[in-house]
Amino acid sequence: MTDTPPVIAIRNLHKSYGALEVLKGVDITAPRGHVVSLIGSSGSGKSTLLRCCNLLEDSQQGEILFDGEPVLWKGEGHHRRPADPKQVLRIRTNLSMVFQQFNLWAHMTILQNVMEAPVTVLGRDRAEVEHAARGYLDKVGIGDKCDVFPAQLSGGQQQRAAIARALCMEPQALLFDEPTSALDPELEQEVVRVIKGLAEEGRTMLIVTHDMKMAADVSDHVVFLHQGLVEEEGAPGSLFGAPKSERLQGFLQSTVHA
Repeated sequence: MTDTPPVIAIRNLHKSYGALEVLKGVDITAPRGHVVSLIGSSGSGKSTLLRCCNLLEDSQQGEILFDGEPVLWKGEGHHRRPADPKQVLRIRTNLSMVFQQFNLWAHMTILQNVMEAPVTVLGRDRAEVEHAARGYLDKVGIGDKCDVFPAQLSGGQQQRAAIARALCMEPQALLFDEPTSALDPELEQEVVRVIKGLAEEGRTMLIVTHDMKMAADVSDHVVFLHQGLVEEEGAPGSLFGAPKSERLQGFLQSTVHA
């Protein structure tokens, strides 16, 4: 099945905010069942790339393909926008994003948080969604927290609830934007365990992370971004074990001593 298109393919992507060029022509591919991690210093463009991938941000140039289907655009440069709102909705619902700050609704219970989008956005049957949501909350280890509110959970539990919410959309790929950086180290490990479990299941994931150990443990492919360009990429063993570029060597040394 080598002819299966990748779930996500980004070609020559450019993104700028006014005169500030954040992405300067980036190529990323996430084949089905693969975990791709994006690493790099703050300001290297990692999170912006993820947001462009999910069409939360408009890019000025380049192609984004989802499952072989190119995003349709209208306009050019800073006036470029996705041309088909239905396509945007379909792509977004198939690329569930997990944010750094959880983004749970404070006025809803954890179960309601997980059920909300499948019921309201996808129009799925409430009873079926509730059954699935409880299953996903069990999967991430907080099945006993269905009826509590986000404020009653630790940060690690809130992030696991956010992962369950993403899974309940039954997406083709999961996008993680620094999923552990807002957490204390002991809570971070709870979330890393969940992400490792998802990787072992063969889920397609694109992960922006500052956690080099997690990137090394869960990834099939690691991409090092530097100032808006792919500086180096490869299998985690070679990227972390024998980095070729001086910039990557310096970056990895700085994370060890951080």
